[in-house]
Amino acid sequence: MTTEFSQEILDRAREIVARYPEGKERSALLPMLHLVQSVEGYVSPAGIDFCAEQLGLQKANVAAVASFYTMYKRRPTGDYLVSVCTNTMCNVLGGQQVYDTLSEHLGVGHDETTEDAKITLEHAECLAACDYGPVLTVNYDFFDGVSPDSAVELAEALKRGDRPKPSRGARLCTLKEMSLQLAGFADEREGAVADGVPGEPTLAGLRLAQKHGISPAGFDINTPIPEGKR
Repeated sequence: MTTEFSQEILDRAREIVARYPEGKERSALLPMLHLVQSVEGYVSPAGIDFCAEQLGLQKANVAAVASFYTMYKRRPTGDYLVSVCTNTMCNVLGGQQVYDTLSEHLGVGHDETTEDAKITLEHAECLAACDYGPVLTVNYDFFDGVSPDSAVELAEALKRGDRPKPSRGARLCTLKEMSLQLAGFADEREGAVADGVPGEPTLAGLRLAQKHGISPAGFDINTPIPEGKR
C-alpha cells in the first residue's frame, strides 16, 4: 500500500469491498475510485495502484475505468468544479456567454484550474436541466438561470471561501467531500440533506398534463411527496 493513504482510508476501502458478495469484489471499483479521489482531489497514479491492490486487479484495468468516466479527474482539480452547460438549450439562453465570461474572469480555459487551486472550469455538454437554463453546477449541485454577472459573483464567493446555496439540493461541499459521499459515506454536516422539492419549471408540464386530463392514473400534483421517497 502506498504511503499516501492512511489507515482510515484503508479501513474505508475494506468497508466498500465488504458491501459486495464474495466473488464480486471488483464491483467495488467505482466507489473505491471516488474514495481515492476524496483524498487527493483526483485519481492519481498512486490512487490507481491502491485500487488495483485492494481489488486484485491489473493497474491497466483500473486506469481504463478511471479514464472512461468524466467524474474521475486524472489531474489535480480545484476545490470547486464549475461546469457550465453550453449545449443547445442553454447556449440559446446565453450559456456560452456565461462560460466565456467566467473563463476570461478566472484566467482559465476548459479543464483548467485557477492558480489558487479553488476553481476548475469546464464546458458541460448537457446537465439535464433545460427548463432552468442557462445552468451551471458546482461539484454537481445546480445553480439555475445564471447570467454572466451572477456566475462571476458565484465564482468570487467560492474563491473567498463562501459556500453559496445551490438553487436545488443540499449545501455545497468541496470536490473531496463530494467524492467521499459518492464512495458511499454519508455527509454528516447539519443541513446537508436536500429537501427534494421540485421547482416550478419541473412541474409545468405535469400541471398541463393534469389540466388536460392526460396525467398518469391516480397522480395528483398537489399531493406532497412522502418522506423517504423524495
